[in-house]
Amino acid sequence: MIKIFDTTLRDGEQSPGFTMDIPSKLMLARQLESLGVDVIEAGFPIASPDDAEAVRRIGEECERAEVCGLARCVEKDIETAIRSLETARNPRVHVFIATSDIHLEHKLRITRTQAVEQAVRGVALARGFTDNIEFSPEDATRSDWDFLVEILNAAVEAGARVLNIPDTVGYITPIEFGKLIAHIRANLVNADDVTISTHCHNDLGLAVANSLAGIENGARQVECTINGIGERAGNASLEEIVMALKTRREHFGHETNIVTNQLVQTSKLLSTITGKFVQVNKAIVGENAFAHEAGIHQHGVLSNRLTYEIMRPEDVGLSQSQLVLGKHSGRAALDERLKSLGIELDKEELKQVFERFKQLADRKHNIYDEDLILLASEREMKAGYQLLDARIISEQDHLAIAYAKIKVGDDVLEKTACGDGPVAALYSCIAQAVKLPGRMTYFHVSALTPDRDAVGVVSIKREEEDGTVWSGNGSDTDITIASGKALIDLLNRREVRLQHESSLRAAGM
Repeated sequence: MIKIFDTTLRDGEQSPGFTMDIPSKLMLARQLESLGVDVIEAGFPIASPDDAEAVRRIGEECERAEVCGLARCVEKDIETAIRSLETARNPRVHVFIATSDIHLEHKLRITRTQAVEQAVRGVALARGFTDNIEFSPEDATRSDWDFLVEILNAAVEAGARVLNIPDTVGYITPIEFGKLIAHIRANLVNADDVTISTHCHNDLGLAVANSLAGIENGARQVECTINGIGERAGNASLEEIVMALKTRREHFGHETNIVTNQLVQTSKLLSTITGKFVQVNKAIVGENAFAHEAGIHQHGVLSNRLTYEIMRPEDVGLSQSQLVLGKHSGRAALDERLKSLGIELDKEELKQVFERFKQLADRKHNIYDEDLILLASEREMKAGYQLLDARIISEQDHLAIAYAKIKVGDDVLEKTACGDGPVAALYSCIAQAVKLPGRMTYFHVSALTPDRDAVGVVSIKREEEDGTVWSGNGSDTDITIASGKALIDLLNRREVRLQHESSLRAAGM
């Protein structure tokens, strides 16, 4: 059995544009547990109070999955992680230290001997809280193999029971990685008592291939993320690894606990929360993953699906969205449908979602599951910006004119501006009203469902002069209004972050 260690909420969330608030993380964590994930790495507690709180709440929420907090082999990191996991039902502490010479010399500025000593102290400190300790030698694939074995054996002797081998910069190739895993297994003192894990990045597009090579050579845990999100080019994709193991079971000879018909649902939930949708040709969960346009392919599939499909669409949960709710549906029906999608809300959350559902149902004839996921994932940020009203006049061959009424704290601002198109006019209007610096660097629109009245999801990025990039997401049946909501979301994210950084400075951190 291969354990699936999901790090969407930690490594995935660290990537630009994928930041999630605590309610969104909780929603995704519930779905990950329903999906059958064995371990959920819920965050890096020392990184921020929000991360620490997210780890705590997810640890209390999850009944079956182990919940993991990441920490450097530093006393303060580990103590913070332990505090976050004190109330978790199934806690795991994941400690790490870099082991490649380039990291030791230029980042940590310590010797190999000092790295081993620090690793042993870190594992021993975490071992005082739980015996479920994972140790990672960061940048393992660029480390000296003999030194790697030395520090891994020291970690095991100190109490580590899972040894994770990260390809931190996506450098290695599958054959090399397989040999490395085999070398480690052959040279561990207590190899049969230890689980070898992989954590592969996708800088060269080899994360999934490397992970599978690790499994072929003795790894029994894989660290991965939904949709392959993560630092830089991302992590190994959970759905691709799981379906490779299932589809080629006769080759790999291993299974997972993943409920594969929830893969598409989980992918869509993450996309809806973050506003970042996968490319249409994404393996397993992309729009075209089971689509056939070429006549030869269509003829073959109609004759026998096995001619051009190695998996059944229903095995990954891919099916036509069902129209289940409308404007006459009640709160109980909405709650029941959300639960069937793996989304459980408390009474106050359900009340807020139901109000938004009624508003949407008045404007949209058909309500799809994707719409419900979006409604449930939307959160009112506790910050001072609201778009109270927006009106746009746009005519062909003329500049568009926009009017916006914006609430900023206790003040209400009104502004009119022109632009080359309705979105540009509205953005100019809002930016001038709140004196927002910088320039727009990214603008993306996606239709959530196939109808003409589909909800549009807008994702944006804006860069300031110092290079700081802020992102925002918005949704509405009116694309222009969705665009305005995305900019308001960006403003709120920016304010929350600036307030957080200000409080840290005030505390001397």
